[in-house]
Amino acid sequence: MSLLRDNVNLGPAELRRLVKSSCVSAPGVFDGISAILAEHSGFKALYVSGSGLAGRDGLPDLSLTTLSEVASGVASISSVTKLPLIVDVDTGFGEALNVIRTVRVMERSGAAAVHIEDQRLPKKCGHLPGKELVPEDEMCRKISAAVSARKDDDFMVIARTDARAVEGMDSAVERAKSYIESGADCIFPEALESEEEFRAFRKRVRAPLLANMTEFGVSPLLSVDELARIGYSIVIFPLTAFRVSARAIKESYEVLARDGTQRSLKGRMMSRDEFYDVIGYRKYEEEDGELGSLGRKRAKRKG
Repeated sequence: MSLLRDNVNLGPAELRRLVKSSCVSAPGVFDGISAILAEHSGFKALYVSGSGLAGRDGLPDLSLTTLSEVASGVASISSVTKLPLIVDVDTGFGEALNVIRTVRVMERSGAAAVHIEDQRLPKKCGHLPGKELVPEDEMCRKISAAVSARKDDDFMVIARTDARAVEGMDSAVERAKSYIESGADCIFPEALESEEEFRAFRKRVRAPLLANMTEFGVSPLLSVDELARIGYSIVIFPLTAFRVSARAIKESYEVLARDGTQRSLKGRMMSRDEFYDVIGYRKYEEEDGELGSLGRKRAKRKG
């Protein structure tokens, strides 16, 4: 047994297979333990949110994280889960040449797909006002660059457009069609404002579509089943677990500061044994024991 072999990422081919066969539900993860818990919960793919990685480090979602920071986070997550990872790379960390490097770095880090958006820097959360878009042809160059850079043809390039909130639905549809012509494998229409808009976009754009079910935004919180019936191929929940865990962490610190003891919190905790089961603690011990046994046998043979 090898823990490294057990955690070999299923990768781009698996994500392609899932998208073709069903509507893929991908919860947002932001570190190794959240990825492991999501996999144990039965999900088949995971989403690495740029906002989640920034928020993990106490930063706003304003393109403050760098390519190397995102790559490090993705590599850490991919090392402990087999599930394919869809990764948010914001605007690609620069122009078309930078996008080429971004895709190559993401592939090496263990991503199965990336999505690149058509906002102008500094980018903003897709559900906040004040966004600006790059020209359509500039975004098309980025998509073409991303497609040409990938070494694995199954690696998915997802094009996100924020045009609905800036220029209207017709512009979002036309941009989506141009992005498909440039090689995008899937379209991510950000900040649609009603179920009717999700349906209308599906009717007008002939490509796999990704729906963002983030909380506290302008989009209605439709279920995976509802979006599957409309015809969406991927549904992401970028910050659901992050927001729930942030509230729990805040409340636990408030209790500690007020009471000076954690006794009232024990019933809300994952026990030591439960946590060890989740992270495979005993498998690490077993493998360490096996390696020690092999070492002793070799020493005896040499003796």
